[in-house]
Amino acid sequence: VNACVDVVLSGVKLLEALGLEPGDGKNHAVLSSGQDLKEAFAHFMERGAAAERFFSDAAAFQDIARTASEHPAAQLYVGGNAALIGQKLATNPDLKILLCGPVGPKLHELLDDNVVVPPESMQERDEFHLILEYQAGEQWGRVRAPAANRFIFSHDLSNGALNMLEVFVSSLDEFQPDLVVLSGLHMMEGQSKEMRQRRLLEAVASISDIPTDIPIHLELASMTDQDFMSNIMHQQVFPLVTSIGLNEQELLFLTQSASGPHASLASWSGVPDVGVVSDILFWILKEHGKTAERASDLTRIHFHTLAYHILVTVDGHWGNQAAAVAAGARAAGTQACATDTIDTSKVFLKAPLEFVTSHTEAPSKISLNPDEPVVHWHREGISFHFTPVLVCKDPVRTVGLGDAISAEGLLYSEVYAQ
Repeated sequence: VNACVDVVLSGVKLLEALGLEPGDGKNHAVLSSGQDLKEAFAHFMERGAAAERFFSDAAAFQDIARTASEHPAAQLYVGGNAALIGQKLATNPDLKILLCGPVGPKLHELLDDNVVVPPESMQERDEFHLILEYQAGEQWGRVRAPAANRFIFSHDLSNGALNMLEVFVSSLDEFQPDLVVLSGLHMMEGQSKEMRQRRLLEAVASISDIPTDIPIHLELASMTDQDFMSNIMHQQVFPLVTSIGLNEQELLFLTQSASGPHASLASWSGVPDVGVVSDILFWILKEHGKTAERASDLTRIHFHTLAYHILVTVDGHWGNQAAAVAAGARAAGTQACATDTIDTSKVFLKAPLEFVTSHTEAPSKISLNPDEPVVHWHREGISFHFTPVLVCKDPVRTVGLGDAISAEGLLYSEVYAQ
């Protein structure tokens, strides 16, 4: 239920177009003026670090967004996890997609013809997310960027309050979907604690209204509030969904929030250890997944990191896992390089060629065989399918890569009727 227009352009070009002079950097938790924007951008550009901020003044933001979107160097793309997953699925000509996010005129124009938007989801104004890029070595006044990165900001109230969730659920009766994909819970972090708690309970009530024979996939995204993550896990969201998609940052944050296995690990160093990742994935399905004793629908997790992907499923619920995990890995290579098929001169392998499958129980050691790149192992009624990724050497565009991976994996997954 999160959708927006991503406006991508050079941060320096936008600041110049706004008539803002270079100056010293200063960090702001929330932006409320052009001055704040200028200082925060300089602060992060000087460090070569990525950051995302909320812009609190609606009128000032609209002026900045107008200048940005009309700039000749600006590129406008579909944004928001839900809209990006919808766009990816819509490239399959046999599929019809229902998207309920806040959809303004520009976003509507950018969406694929196979994407249906109910009238209640349409807004007069687009929700713009401004993505200000800078290159390594780029100069602005006294500030010089040590590395290429981007600074993102928005004044996005609709997505933060999950405004379209009820519209979405009420539209399902008529649409009769084979699959429901949910995303956007992370956008609620900008709300007050009370508002967030109330909205989460309302979201749970809405999701509970979706007929139980329709599989539900939840795509997670970057979060910073451990209590909120813990609420999503324990307060009935995880048991209501059939499938989850997430990356290595979200996986580590999840186990830290709920004191799971390897929770003392502060951060990953290099390529995430396969044994550590599979211990956490196993724990999620053992603690929150479907068992004979537990009323949960969760039976599938699609994990993706740059070097490899793992698809984990509870036995007896899913088929075609090898093709699904391979399709996700292929989508990562083609989308990042912007090619229709994998071009071997543009990709490289970063995955470990040997690894152990666990650090908490007697592990098996696995060596990759290039002739059969999808590796399968089993642990107490749970199946793991691992594949290396052909990583793009010079990525053209990485925004929405995780969404494309999850969408493609879902497209090839077979759900067994229970």
